[in-house]
Amino acid sequence: MPNRNQWLGELQPLPMLVISAVALLVMGVVMISSASMDMAAETMGNSYHYVIRQLLFAAMGCVLALIAVNVPISWWERSGWLLLGIGLVVLVLVLTPLGRTVNGSTRWIPFGLFNVQVSEVAKLCLIAYLAGYVVRRREELLNTWSGFLKPLVVLGVASVLLVIQPDFGATVVLVSAAAGMIFLSGVRLSRFVPLIVTLVVLGALLVLTQPYRLKRVVSYLDPWKDQFDSGYQLTQSLIAFGRGDWGGVGLGNSIQKLFYLPEAHTDFIFAIIAEEFGLLGSLIVLALFTLLVVSGFVIARRAEKADMPFGACFSYGITLLIGLQATINIAVSTGMLPTKGLTLPLVSYGGSSLMIMCICIGVLARVEMERLDQVRLGQEKTGRGKRGGAVYD
Repeated sequence: MPNRNQWLGELQPLPMLVISAVALLVMGVVMISSASMDMAAETMGNSYHYVIRQLLFAAMGCVLALIAVNVPISWWERSGWLLLGIGLVVLVLVLTPLGRTVNGSTRWIPFGLFNVQVSEVAKLCLIAYLAGYVVRRREELLNTWSGFLKPLVVLGVASVLLVIQPDFGATVVLVSAAAGMIFLSGVRLSRFVPLIVTLVVLGALLVLTQPYRLKRVVSYLDPWKDQFDSGYQLTQSLIAFGRGDWGGVGLGNSIQKLFYLPEAHTDFIFAIIAEEFGLLGSLIVLALFTLLVVSGFVIARRAEKADMPFGACFSYGITLLIGLQATINIAVSTGMLPTKGLTLPLVSYGGSSLMIMCICIGVLARVEMERLDQVRLGQEKTGRGKRGGAVYD
């Protein structure tokens, strides 16, 4: 029987990554068709409004993933400053008259067929820049306070622009993923602990100084106390979980999607999955996300061992982004965290989030393909393979 190390060594992260991502993508389209039809018929006059758009977004996302697979990782590394500029510019542009305000938040820029949620673009750009900084300035980052604080200043500027929108959920995901990348780079705990304490204090101040955020936290602690006002969304979500029981009420039979649960096809799609497929369906979604995140970390770790520092750091950052966003979304739906306004990656309705997540999957696949090519070339040099260049299938 193979031991633990042999089992990990035989793990094939690329098929696991693709299978889990495609399964979540398909599940998302199916659940959006179930969760949105009644609402779309009432508000848009077309039951298939959101389904058709999500299918179009999924097709565009697949094309973008294929493009990302064919972009060398060295391009992302060389384009760090360009990507940083794009990330900060879109965060500024959304605060100008170009930005579109929905439900009190200015997070989107109209772009023809759909609106671009700029925080999704900024998160990927800033993670790519930070990965390049960690690799270029590794010695400075590990050994000096100035090297440690420089990327935090950039993150601070981006966070301020996100909070102004306001998009507190995206701020939490971006800062947490960036902190995770810095920690994994090897920064000493004596420097990392003050950073965590500072972030917690700043997060608490942001909550206490904004009445609507404080109201969300209070209603999260006891949603049933004011179930028809501040606790309405969470209590309706919890009712969906209760109705789902072990096996669910069946596809299309949700009651909560019938105008009881707001944002049923976006932020609270996991509650509808729990209602229609029960605990079993919820565990399948959790298993798919676990498979995807584990695949991402395995790809990052193997890239690190193969002396691909940028690919490894970028993969860690992307995997943290996906994993944190999925965790927060599910925690909000189940009442373990206050409402944040984050989508469930690859599942919730939304073009920007879906397409950026597809690009992230494409980047992870590219890192693994380049590592496999490197291994193949190494074997050829030692005479165990045929002579010739790298070939992508």
